[in-house]
Amino acid sequence: MTFVIDRYPCEESPRLGAMILLPTAESVPRARRWFRKFIAPYNPACSVGDCTLMISELVTNAILYGRADEGWCVRVEWFREGTSLRVDVHNPGFPANVRLRRPDADDAHGRGLLLVDAIAESWHSGPSAFGGTVVSFVVADAWPA
Repeated sequence: MTFVIDRYPCEESPRLGAMILLPTAESVPRARRWFRKFIAPYNPACSVGDCTLMISELVTNAILYGRADEGWCVRVEWFREGTSLRVDVHNPGFPANVRLRRPDADDAHGRGLLLVDAIAESWHSGPSAFGGTVVSFVVADAWPA
């Protein structure tokens, strides 16, 4: 099996869902498709397109910069926090390596966190509870108060 999807539809749980992905290029479009499918029943008022773009960028970064001695995966989780949506992307990389870059116009890479910074209400990175790094973003007003 190459993936796991986990949903928590009960109101008591702030975690709405999670997915575990292999660190391969095919996981990026898979993450977008799954997020769209599994967030839809919660009827968010925010732009799902913006969320999938940010997830795409963070999963890509996780795949590119995650490091482990053994096989590893990328974990994506999404939570409802009041009226906000929070998405966490975990990988086994080092938290100190996450940084916002300001690439030159002719640079082909380096805009992922810049996009997240421009679209999300906020974002942060730090040590993951699963080991390695978590990069999270928050979208405000994802649901009515």
